[in-house]
Amino acid sequence: MTTTSPAGAPAVNPLRKGLASDRIADPCNIVFFGASGDLVKRMLMPAMWNLRLEGILPTSFGIIGFSRTEYTDDQFREEMRKAVEQFSRNPPKDPLWSDFAKHVFYVSGDFDDDNCFRELREALERNDKELGTGGNRLFYLSTPPSVFGKIIDKLDKDQLGPRDNKAGWTRVVVEKPFGTDLDTARALQAEVEKVFDEKQVYRIDHYLGKEPVQDIMALRFANVIFEPIWNRNYVDSVQITAAETVGVEQRGGYYDNAGALRDMIQNHVMNLLALVAMEPPVSADADSIRDEKFKVLRAVRPIEPARVSLDTARGQYDAGAIAGKPVPAYRDEPDVRPDSNTETYAAVKLWVDNWRWADVPFYLRSGKRLARKMSEIAIRFKPIPHRLFGEAGEQLENNVLVMKIQPEEGISLRINAKVPGPKMHLRAVSMDFNYGTGFGVVSAPAYERLIGDAMRGDATLFTRWDAVERAWVIVMPILERWQSTEDQSFPNYNAGSQGPQAADRMLAMDDRDWRKI
Repeated sequence: MTTTSPAGAPAVNPLRKGLASDRIADPCNIVFFGASGDLVKRMLMPAMWNLRLEGILPTSFGIIGFSRTEYTDDQFREEMRKAVEQFSRNPPKDPLWSDFAKHVFYVSGDFDDDNCFRELREALERNDKELGTGGNRLFYLSTPPSVFGKIIDKLDKDQLGPRDNKAGWTRVVVEKPFGTDLDTARALQAEVEKVFDEKQVYRIDHYLGKEPVQDIMALRFANVIFEPIWNRNYVDSVQITAAETVGVEQRGGYYDNAGALRDMIQNHVMNLLALVAMEPPVSADADSIRDEKFKVLRAVRPIEPARVSLDTARGQYDAGAIAGKPVPAYRDEPDVRPDSNTETYAAVKLWVDNWRWADVPFYLRSGKRLARKMSEIAIRFKPIPHRLFGEAGEQLENNVLVMKIQPEEGISLRINAKVPGPKMHLRAVSMDFNYGTGFGVVSAPAYERLIGDAMRGDATLFTRWDAVERAWVIVMPILERWQSTEDQSFPNYNAGSQGPQAADRMLAMDDRDWRKI
């Protein structure tokens, strides 16, 4: 898939020829609250380094870390260098790293300390003057949700909010979870909108930054062969899977108060459903796309309390083996209650009550300690109306289009084909496309794309408040039932397995099966 120029220049992939520069135009400061935490070390600072390495960051930029840990600027820079060495796909190298580090600063303090926020304001103003950052500010809340409101309030009171910034733009990036239920989400939104307009708020979902997720719209709306059959006339069902092999790791305290429904289904998986089921937007701008996503979520039928036991399934992993190594049961993990009723697996059947999708079930599932790490969207088409070929005893599979999100990134189309030979034997075969092979590049981690988009002011891949609220409305009947009733079967699936039998029974009632993980 690559060619060499006549002058002997490096090989150029023809699929990438003529693409415009991705460099961010506006100078800006980005402030990471919670800068000593794992997210900044593992994801955010490596993302900033790679954006700089690839020439995407603006020429004039500043990075300011803010957290309780006591660091000087130089100590913080050294910690970030170690983090980039450990977690980035591109290790730090001089002289570029030394130049990058000159743009990195640190403020130490509590999130309720006015003096620290005044120090932050001074650092921002100094960067505007010395680095030419133009008064543009991106505040990234890489903190527990419990302090989101406190930080936003301090930004406003200490003249760091958008109302007091006359020189440039001010935006805020908010990590998930946005609330722990519908009421807390609405309360948090009330705090946010006191200071920021909706167009200044970027609610991040890293799943939306993955290349295959971004390609869902391209697959549908740039290929005439798919969109005409993307409806109830041809689609039998849709399965969306987000499976992990890891357990709760060091997040037992958080996870035991969250669970798979809150942690994955309400945000990541629901966003995937919206992208798959949305109508064509009137244009490619952020609001048009997000309008259509919201319309889909508004059309999703909330599960009636009486049907929760029929249209959902939950599970909790027991001890087992992952990659041949024994792993403990969920209730034996650190900081998890020994009698925990928290689900580590959630499966939900939803219906989209509109003209396009009436009668098409959407099956959503996510779980920890499953057989394989796998995230995918599978569109299962209806069977052929009349059989012409193949032996009588041969089973013809339904055509399936699979959008593979991780760890593989690509598209697979399952079709029936004739086996070579004199007789008409049919077998299912796959036509596969892989992003890395097709474009000759390794996809950048999602946070690189999303941070860059927030700096550009492109909200396409960020979640709007109305969609967040609607997603909570959809899952609340399930959440309330699960919280009020103890599942006596827990733990009900072994680590390294396909999940609980309750999920299999849910699909068996519809004469369908889950795709194998």
